[in-house]
Amino acid sequence: MIMQLQETRYYSPAEYLEFEVNSDIRHEYIDGLIIPMTGGTPDHNQLAGNFYAVLNFALKRQPYQVFVTDQRLWIPHRRIHTYPDIMVVQTPLVFEEGRKDTITNPVMIAEVLSTSTKSYDKDEKFAAYRTIPSFQEYILIDQYTMHVEQFYKADNNKWIFSEYSDSHDSLNLASIACQILLEDIYDKVDFEVK
Repeated sequence: MIMQLQETRYYSPAEYLEFEVNSDIRHEYIDGLIIPMTGGTPDHNQLAGNFYAVLNFALKRQPYQVFVTDQRLWIPHRRIHTYPDIMVVQTPLVFEEGRKDTITNPVMIAEVLSTSTKSYDKDEKFAAYRTIPSFQEYILIDQYTMHVEQFYKADNNKWIFSEYSDSHDSLNLASIACQILLEDIYDKVDFEVK
């Protein structure tokens, strides 16, 4: 029996966008490859929603917009279209050329970590995000235990790392004026129910 290898097809960003706007599910685009995004767990959704709600309230009447889950981001230096869990964008919004549905200027991005995406979010995705000139802060929220990692940009492209694991810890965001208690991020997340 002879097995045939299936040839990998590479798509242009324009082909991806045409495909994506007509799709019922979301896909990431990574340098020519179209990759379907998996659905999240209830805890993943709760964590993203909690973080979004605090940010959205804290930044009302300020020159920022907060987006959750479905807002597409274009990273031109890495040829990536992706959907961060939460993005804070300083207004005015800057869009990918010729688009009104794809942002290019986030200040802060947060990702809720899952088993399947943890390594990618911490390594390759973070490296890609760092190529965005406006990007200043990255927050990683663990969905299986109370643990948040924070990276923020300092002078000379140095990144400062902090981590938090206690419900009374306060995450002080560096890119925007906002403090968030871990107990507020993890509200209604029950680690016992799995």
